Amino acid sequence: MTKLSIIHEHQDWWLCHKPAGLGFHDEDDELGFISLLRNQLGCDMWPVHRLDKLTSGLILVAKSKLSCSRLCQLFSDREVEKYYLAIAPSSMKKKQGKVSGDMAKSRRGSYKLLKSLENPAITQFFSISIGEGLRLCLLKPKTGKTHQLRVVLKSLGAAIIGDELYGGKQSDRMYLHAYAMRFTYEQTAYEFLTPPDDGTLFASPTVTQQVLEWSQPWDLNWPA
Repeated sequence: MTKLSIIHEHQDWWLCHKPAGLGFHDEDDELGFISLLRNQLGCDMWPVHRLDKLTSGLILVAKSKLSCSRLCQLFSDREVEKYYLAIAPSSMKKKQGKVSGDMAKSRRGSYKLLKSLENPAITQFFSISIGEGLRLCLLKPKTGKTHQLRVVLKSLGAAIIGDELYGGKQSDRMYLHAYAMRFTYEQTAYEFLTPPDDGTLFASPTVTQQVLEWSQPWDLNWPA
């Protein structure tokens, strides 16, 4: 049975690490993240947000309905800062900036980015060359739409490596990781970072060094 990593335990919630390739909910006979965590901790819990099956990284889980409601309100009010790492081809149309646009359902469970701005997905990002025709991206989503970051990079002409749904190059995993999170809960400020721990490309010395340089993502001069 997969043992999940608990990054931090608070009296009201846990911050956990979800491995890439693990579904959030049960799929057929395969237990998902929430079921595995319930079995591991031996208690009930309430999910606050979720990550795609192919995405790894930080995820909050509440210990009660009340704390779940409080945390969900923070997400709704956009008071939770989230930062992701991704590896994409160097064919990106721009190397840093902000991408905004409405999202609509497309084919085979995918989504597409529109030019309209009625209820837009908003993402800020930096990227840096890591050689071999690849770029490491640091992304800051201002909204939380389904597949938002995957669609953004696809729209920039550089689908995430391993993201075959959006035309990404086949690889040992999809290279998207929920890297850092910052929020204030009950008048106490929290900052967390968890670098990716699997994937050949994430393990390269160039990527490891750059991730260290991005160890305070909230202090960067994000593009407007």
